Amino acid sequence: MDSERQVLTFAIWWHDAVHDPVAKDNEALSAEMARRDLRDFDVSIHAREEIARLIRLTAKHEVEEEDRLGEILVSIDLAILGAGPDAYDAYARAMREEYAHVSEEGWQLGRSAVLKSFLAARFIYPDPALRQRFEVQARENLCREIAGLS
Repeated sequence: MDSERQVLTFAIWWHDAVHDPVAKDNEALSAEMARRDLRDFDVSIHAREEIARLIRLTAKHEVEEEDRLGEILVSIDLAILGAGPDAYDAYARAMREEYAHVSEEGWQLGRSAVLKSFLAARFIYPDPALRQRFEVQARENLCREIAGLS
């Protein structure tokens, strides 16, 4: 039961299991939850460690070259950035609501910085197939949101 597909599936299921907008350790806590919960399934300790590692990658969206499962998970995690304009705009509004505790000025500065960091990267999606599908639209969406934040 420790196939790459199953490892990736479990990482997808658990990667946002813990989500608190004011916390800085959501991914680490989600990884620990997966490691603990998956003991009850037929998942080896090696697979549980790999699942936890993959989940932790979604904290910074940084993946080593040739980490195929990491590339796929991080790209899936960022897929919304490459959604059509209406879906992306709904996501951006939901993000603002989720971070309602942040002042408008703080939101504009912080959100712009995050979006600009994605734009500054050589590519947003480390997985080549997802990059081909989403990269152009994601960059358009990010630029449009940044312009609206200014």
